[in-house]
Amino acid sequence: MKLLRTMILRPLRRDLLRTLLTILAVALGVAVVVAIDLAGDAATGSFRSSVETLAGKTDLEILANGGIDEKWFGRLAALPFDLHFAPVIEAQTELPRAGTVTLYGFDLAGAPENALVISSALAKRLGLRAQDRVKLPIGEFEIGRIADAGPLEFLAIDIAAAQQTLHRFGKVDRIDVTVGPGEDFTQVEGRLRELLPPGYLIEKPGMRSEENQRMLRAFRWNLRVLSYISLVVGAFLIYNTISVSVVRRRAEIGILRALGAGRTAVFSVFLGEAVILGLLGACFGVLLGRLLAGVTVGLISQTVNALYTTSRPTAVELTSAEIWTGILAGAATAVLAAFAPAREAMEVAPTEAMSRGAHEHHASLRWRRALGWAGVLGLLAAAVSQLPAVDGRPIGGYAAALLAVGAGALAAPAIVLATNRAASFALRLRPESLLAGRSLAGSLSRTSVVVAALATAIAMMASVGIMVGSFRETVTVWLDTQLRADLYVRPVGRERAGEYPPLPPAALPLLSSASGVAAVDFFHALEFHFHGERATLGAGNLEIVRRYGRLRFLPGEDRDAILRSLADQDRAIVSEPFANKHGIHAGDRITLPMGARNVTVTVAGVYYEYSSSQGFVLLDRSTLLKYLPSQPATNAALYVKPGADAEGVQREIQGMTAGLGVVVAPNQALRRNAMVIFDRTFAVTWALEAVAIVVAMLGAANSLLALVLDRRRELGLLRYLGASTSQVRGMILVEAALVGLLSTLVGLALGFALSLLLIFVVNKQSFGWTIQFHPPVGLLAGALMLVWCVTVVAGLYPARVAARLKPVEVIHEE
Repeated sequence: MKLLRTMILRPLRRDLLRTLLTILAVALGVAVVVAIDLAGDAATGSFRSSVETLAGKTDLEILANGGIDEKWFGRLAALPFDLHFAPVIEAQTELPRAGTVTLYGFDLAGAPENALVISSALAKRLGLRAQDRVKLPIGEFEIGRIADAGPLEFLAIDIAAAQQTLHRFGKVDRIDVTVGPGEDFTQVEGRLRELLPPGYLIEKPGMRSEENQRMLRAFRWNLRVLSYISLVVGAFLIYNTISVSVVRRRAEIGILRALGAGRTAVFSVFLGEAVILGLLGACFGVLLGRLLAGVTVGLISQTVNALYTTSRPTAVELTSAEIWTGILAGAATAVLAAFAPAREAMEVAPTEAMSRGAHEHHASLRWRRALGWAGVLGLLAAAVSQLPAVDGRPIGGYAAALLAVGAGALAAPAIVLATNRAASFALRLRPESLLAGRSLAGSLSRTSVVVAALATAIAMMASVGIMVGSFRETVTVWLDTQLRADLYVRPVGRERAGEYPPLPPAALPLLSSASGVAAVDFFHALEFHFHGERATLGAGNLEIVRRYGRLRFLPGEDRDAILRSLADQDRAIVSEPFANKHGIHAGDRITLPMGARNVTVTVAGVYYEYSSSQGFVLLDRSTLLKYLPSQPATNAALYVKPGADAEGVQREIQGMTAGLGVVVAPNQALRRNAMVIFDRTFAVTWALEAVAIVVAMLGAANSLLALVLDRRRELGLLRYLGASTSQVRGMILVEAALVGLLSTLVGLALGFALSLLLIFVVNKQSFGWTIQFHPPVGLLAGALMLVWCVTVVAGLYPARVAARLKPVEVIHEE
């Protein structure tokens, strides 16, 4: 303990700024990990059934794609078992001052038609009491009961009122079944399966919640992996801090070894330094992560609601498990990063330690071996990237990315030497530039770590920037092919994933009769279950799509022939994510549960689609209505006649449908909204990248300051031999500029390699879509220039410290 206090704690206090920078870097890395975990838990909300509060415990749920015909309710009630059946309708509604809330239609026997049940949490938040009146988009209701449901927020009305106001006549979404205590559960379930049509599903409660979690798994997994970027960069900084500590104390280590200190004692001392830095950073990071989670949860929640499923965020809760996860992550990162330099300190021989230049001499001799290992890791990365996904997770892709980062770090010494030699002519123009270049090459072991850390952050920024830019350009082109109609009509209300409210039946003939309209494509969409996964079943007039649209199919598939073959036939087209998720190809036959029937259809083709990672199955409207004749249209696409005024047609339709609860939007508005949702979706990704860059900037300032402190003797000698303060300051700033340049070159090359992994491996395996490679050159150039400038700015303080060194004091110390 005395040895730790003398060799580690005192120097840490003496170099307080460097210590604080290192702790802050670790804290930011841990904070991001904790924030993403907390925000992810809160943003996905609660998927437990609120109906249990009203109907009690449920043993089984009966569901059907397209809804359950209510006539089955009577047949089920006639079964000779002690069973209770509760029909349920579930929808989303907008509540003033509360946003989106789940609305249930439930059998409220004896309650007035306009009675409303509200959960206690929602009533408390809005300050509502019994007998208060609440105005919803579907009508005005009076609160008849406040149900104690813990933190859950929901509304419930009588099922008859729900069917009428939601236009679901004769249909319910599901039937909840409660089995009496004396019944044989297996026998009951078997009898239900015999009685019900083959297209109906019987599930245990909680399956929907598990389905939601499976659906969100890839999204949260990718977010969590991205959050570890900052920890990876922080690991480089811990490595650099301990390496510098070892280098600066080599003479002291040699003396200790000569006096009889064992290797284990030296190893433990330096590993202890890493643990101290890691624990201090982790504890601060956990607190900072809790604050960041409150900001992040909104961004993640918007993404979940836009792309996956409707879920209201719950409160952010910092549990003991999250606290220990953050602390262990910081400590483990510090220990792993410090293992190599601590082992190096353990191996120092007393005679070698007295030679100050021996360590750097050995480092300069090892660069060829490091370059060889970099090549090996690069080849391993290429091989691992070809592995298939494991349980929907791109393990191989992330392993390849980690190997690629390792290859970049090992190649850094060779790149530093090669770039220094290539730029030697330019560096000779000024004495301080020449000294700066030679200094970077002379302190190769430290310089290469600084370059590797900053290059890793730049590579992550560049790779994600290329991926997002490519995705954005791909989506822009896709929207141009997908949104070809002039006007789109949908029900009033916020658009959410998995929610497809119907168009009012009275609006349909009005849309078809509007002057100036050449064609109307009524589209029917419903969420459906396929092999335990949720997706969207849709149908439209695909002949209109063929004539007016530009739907793109996978290479080698004849678009016109495919779309012509769908009308009145048991044939379908599927989106690329759906095909990849379920291993489906053109020509395969798949079985779709529709209403009471299982319908086998032939997959006519696979088309590109980027709005849902769960995927779409599209039928011609004539085919869908053959099996689900009462399935309502959910939106409409209107094509205006050539020469007609689209704005005039829009105004006419708005006048005709006034009061019917529909929105008429022009093509440009939908495209604009789609891109707004896209940019909002990747806001969290950009925030994570920004934190990684900030951590790297802290590391650059930390490392440059360490170089200055470690070279006090040579800088003092330069001043002693006549170098001016401006020359010393200029030398350090040139070093910072060279470090920034080298990091940018390595980071850009590594970033391109990582972007290929993200686009063609990680995204393909996680979400199933093909992204075209479109690097945003302008954005990348601006971002890299900004990083380089910030690196130079990070060298201002170390340059100031170097310029203030007093030659006499430094020489006297030696």
